[in-house]
Amino acid sequence: MQRVALKMKLHAGQAEEYKRRHDELWPEMKALLKGIGVEDYAIFLDDETNILFASLKIDDTSLLDTLPEHPDVKRWWAYMADIMDTNADNSPVSIPLKEVFYLP
Repeated sequence: MQRVALKMKLHAGQAEEYKRRHDELWPEMKALLKGIGVEDYAIFLDDETNILFASLKIDDTSLLDTLPEHPDVKRWWAYMADIMDTNADNSPVSIPLKEVFYLP
């Protein structure tokens, strides 16, 4: 199992809306993520900077590369684009983070 972490940027004043949308995560998105083996997926927010920190576990990280072509992912990105920093294709601007410490 590999750990993956990244950061994204939420627009100011959108924390409640971001949480609401994730509290109501579409069943098809949940099934898709679980279907490729995503486990322990968590997203945290730094209220001072509006930086989102996401972490997850997955056996085969190459399966994450298949997500951008999935129609449900594209639809989710479009749904989220108004409340966070995104690229031209609506994908979230995300920066991979390097692990520097782990205490199992």
